[in-house]
Amino acid sequence: MLIRLATTEDRSSIWTVIEPTIRAGQTYTLDRGMSETDALAYWLGPDKETFVAEDETGDILGTYYLRANQAGGGAHVCNCGYMTAAAASGKGVARQMHEHSLVRARERGFRAMQFNFVVSANERAVRLWQSLGFETVGRLPGAFEHPTKGYVDALVMFRTL
Repeated sequence: MLIRLATTEDRSSIWTVIEPTIRAGQTYTLDRGMSETDALAYWLGPDKETFVAEDETGDILGTYYLRANQAGGGAHVCNCGYMTAAAASGKGVARQMHEHSLVRARERGFRAMQFNFVVSANERAVRLWQSLGFETVGRLPGAFEHPTKGYVDALVMFRTL
């Protein structure tokens, strides 16, 4: 698998990856009805460095972004968002993208990585982040309205680089 910076030519493939996750409304606090234009503007925003993971045929299997979590005195901590194509789920794509993001974050001089709002019902992601050295440093009780599970907690997860 190759992980590279996203280009404008990747927009339609990125949308193919992120649309099902947005529409499902189970893991991100994005409006489930947001338009393709708005979703791509968010994912590819000027505050983000966006990457795609592609297989040997050039098909995009996942995408992630890296950005400073805060400005000013918090700018040394980064934040990322990751989405994997449904067909690539469970095949290690998220783990590889995360490992890539750790290297890139260090290259950019970040000292830590923080996930601000990990939906607790997203158990696979929570296990993955824990296996990669993240600790839960905060819990927001009932902060996320899951479409089938009702109100569930959101976790703040953190690790130093």
